Amino acid sequence: MSSKEEILADIRKNTKRRYDYPVYSIHTTVYPDKTTKFLEVSDLVGGEAILLEERQDINDVICEKYPTAKSIVSNMDEITCATLNPDVLENAVELNGIEVAVVKGELGVAENGAVWISQSVKHKALYFIAEKLVIVLDRNRIVNNMHEAYGQLKNEQYKFGVFISGPSKTADIEQALVMGAHGARDVLVILT
Repeated sequence: MSSKEEILADIRKNTKRRYDYPVYSIHTTVYPDKTTKFLEVSDLVGGEAILLEERQDINDVICEKYPTAKSIVSNMDEITCATLNPDVLENAVELNGIEVAVVKGELGVAENGAVWISQSVKHKALYFIAEKLVIVLDRNRIVNNMHEAYGQLKNEQYKFGVFISGPSKTADIEQALVMGAHGARDVLVILT
C-alpha cells in the first residue's frame, strides 16, 4: 500500500461521523430576450454590441465605426475590408501596432456580455494586442448565463479559449479606472 493510500485509510478509519453531500440547486437567471439583454450588458461593461440589420454589410459597419483605421486585420473570409490576414505573420510580435482586429466569437453570454473566443488565428496575442477588437457573433449563439455557457463548452476541443466582456479594464492604478491596460481599449460585438 502506498503512503497516500495509507493516509486515506487512516483518515477513513478515524472519522467518527460521515455526512452525505448536500443537495443543492443553482438558481440561474433566464432572460425573455437574450439578445436584448446581451446588447444592454455589453454597454454596461464599457463595450458596444450592435445587431446587424438584414441588408447591412458587416464591412460597411466596420469602416463606419473605424474610418481612420489604417490596419484592420482578420482571417475571416467575409471581412473584405481587412488590410492584412494575421495568419501570414511569422511572429506574434509583428502584430504590435494593429489598430483593429476582427475575430470570430463562438458563444455569447447575456448575463455579463461575455463572448467565448476559441483560438482561430495563428497567434492568440491578436485578441489582446489590438487597440480595437471587433467580435463577430451569430445572434443565435447567445445563452442566458455562464452555467449554460460552460455546459455547452464542456465537450469542446480547443487549443486556447477566452471569455472577453468589453474592453480591458483595471482600477488598481491609484484607484482610477484605466481602459485598455492589458488588452483592447475598445470592443465592438457585431451580432449577425
